[in-house]
Amino acid sequence: MPVIVRGEGHYIYDENGKRYFDGLSGLFVVQVGHGRKVLAEAAKDQAETLAFFPLWSYAHKPALDLAERLANYAPGDLNKVFFTTGGGEAVESAWKLAKQYFKMTGQPMKHKVISRSIAYHGTTQGALSITGIPFARMPFEPLVPGGVKVPNTNFYRAPQYVAHDEKEFGLWAANRIEEAILFEGADSVAAVFLEPVQNSGGCFPPPPGYLERVREICDTYGVLFVADETITGFGRIGDIFAMNRYGVTPDIITCAKGMSSGYSPIGAMIASDKLFEPFNSGTAMFPHGYTFGGHPVSAAVSMANLDLMESEHLLENVRENENAFRQTLEKLNDLPIVGNVRGDGYFYGIELVKNKNTRETFNADESERLLRGFLSRALFDNGLYCRADDRGDPVVQLAPPLTCGQAEFDEIEQILRVTLTEAWAQL
Repeated sequence: MPVIVRGEGHYIYDENGKRYFDGLSGLFVVQVGHGRKVLAEAAKDQAETLAFFPLWSYAHKPALDLAERLANYAPGDLNKVFFTTGGGEAVESAWKLAKQYFKMTGQPMKHKVISRSIAYHGTTQGALSITGIPFARMPFEPLVPGGVKVPNTNFYRAPQYVAHDEKEFGLWAANRIEEAILFEGADSVAAVFLEPVQNSGGCFPPPPGYLERVREICDTYGVLFVADETITGFGRIGDIFAMNRYGVTPDIITCAKGMSSGYSPIGAMIASDKLFEPFNSGTAMFPHGYTFGGHPVSAAVSMANLDLMESEHLLENVRENENAFRQTLEKLNDLPIVGNVRGDGYFYGIELVKNKNTRETFNADESERLLRGFLSRALFDNGLYCRADDRGDPVVQLAPPLTCGQAEFDEIEQILRVTLTEAWAQL
């Protein structure tokens, strides 16, 4: 097992001093790169001032400042911020809020959640019910009831009758959500959970018109639209929240990871004013929370991280260089093992295939030998830390720090080219 001892900029180093390019930003986390002393200093300063105090019936300035900032970044009237320590807890919080909101507004049967095939939303019992990865769910069943699955937006694997047009495919996929609501009964469905760009399965961006149609469906049937931005938030798609970039306002955003660039754990659920209106009178409360939610050190680090992203214009860097990143990765299309390059911003997946012309994928044994038997280790040995994943069809995933430019894209492409060529030769 490799032991990583330090990071600097775009690179990590093992205990033997070998350097690796961090092509996954840790785990879609380290947006500003490694070794940022200003973030370590922010943690030190806050720990010396107020290391901890809970937010149960109290407040502290770091959490207040961060909540206000997140609300200003969020679209529409998403002004209510509920802090957690990570993305799975934020998803869990969103489902609980949705259930309680409908109970308090006279619709107590609305409790079910619709999410997408192969999507990952966390590993706690509730979030795992929303997660659409069978092997991650099976050991822990029975799960919290109410999770319903619909197709995702993998256009490369679209049904033949909609595979000719991406917009038509997107509308087809969105309409499967409406179909599920009608089948389950609109009076039983509380929310639709989806990532703007789905991670698991290999970076599925939203087809044109897809998110708009999902918003329309949710409005028609009184269902909440929850955007899980645990990965896509904080610049990964070129805006603090990807939903801003895509121009669609959800009812709730869940987020974590890049909020602090991983320098201290933190997450949040950001909800619309409407969802907290029932709590504005009487003794009503949301009986939910986490000891370390909105931790003062994590909040202070997050504020410093967001300052850094703004002062170094990292959102602009992503928007200016995202096409170059795509085009550099698309050079790999000349390899017989590369079937599809897809994604958005600084978040890409490369699907690997056995037959490029027919799009034939690898069977389970072949995938095991290709990914875990060779590719994961070979990429790392060749100096690139990224993810070789088969929670769907086999893919290589990339999410470099937002500080990267063409030189780093070229380095990634060159290592991938050598390693994927070696992989094909082994088949």
